[in-house]
Amino acid sequence: MRAAAALLSLLLALAAGSSTAAVSVVDDAGRRVTVQQPARRVISMAPHATELLFAAGGGERVVGVMNYSDYPEAARKIPLVGSNSVIDMERVLALKPDLIVVWHTGNTARQIAQIESLGVPVFHSEPRRLGQVADDIERLGQLLGAQPVASRAAGALRTRLAELESRYAKRPPVTVFYQIWDQPLYTLNDAQIASDAIRACGGRNVFGALKVVAPEVSLEAVLAADPEAIMAGKRHDPANPGLKLWEPYRTMTAVKRGNLLTVNGELLTRPGPRAIDGAAQLCEMLEGVRQRRGP
Repeated sequence: MRAAAALLSLLLALAAGSSTAAVSVVDDAGRRVTVQQPARRVISMAPHATELLFAAGGGERVVGVMNYSDYPEAARKIPLVGSNSVIDMERVLALKPDLIVVWHTGNTARQIAQIESLGVPVFHSEPRRLGQVADDIERLGQLLGAQPVASRAAGALRTRLAELESRYAKRPPVTVFYQIWDQPLYTLNDAQIASDAIRACGGRNVFGALKVVAPEVSLEAVLAADPEAIMAGKRHDPANPGLKLWEPYRTMTAVKRGNLLTVNGELLTRPGPRAIDGAAQLCEMLEGVRQRRGP
């Protein structure tokens, strides 16, 4: 009996030790991130990171978020620690995080330096491809000790992406101008996840080769590119023209064929789990563009 009890105690000790063993992953900045035990108090410094943490099974462990962390609904109730311009470092410290997720594109270098000076493990999340969203979910799941949930979520996303690419990626290509702002004109290059969605749908970003992630382009450059489709997110400011900017240019292919497309910009440009939903919607829109080519 004593031997059996001793063996049981040893097995329980080993199990406990394995559940609290240090976990190490490499983040999107190529840095190794190590937690000594599964993270229990996490701060998200970007809306997409909040969505990733929820998808990875860590929603209940998120104790602080940045502004615009509005999905899922439960994220709206989490205390704010700042905005993309100002972070309340006293608030961050008071929340006693054991993991912080930052976004290089949305957080300034100064903010990231402040965060890293705290000595808390920091995960840099920067998915630029739809498949990398799944990678981030899995790695965050490891840091959270929630691998089963994270693996299922990542697997489901990869399956949907494969289905979209199989169906649309090799369809006749559609040239696309993605307008993210109209005064002045701004677009995205191929380093942004929205452009990967365009690629998965068989589209080609006409300004994808530009070096700046969100470059300013001229009206003349867009007219010269003559994209088959122009797309933009829905605008709520009546003072800005949005897609109506192009209506006077009736010789443009996109205008002639009725291919001025309003897309869900939040889904397409926020590099979180719902980006695959945005891609699915976009693929259907680009298929409509093909159908409007006529015989």
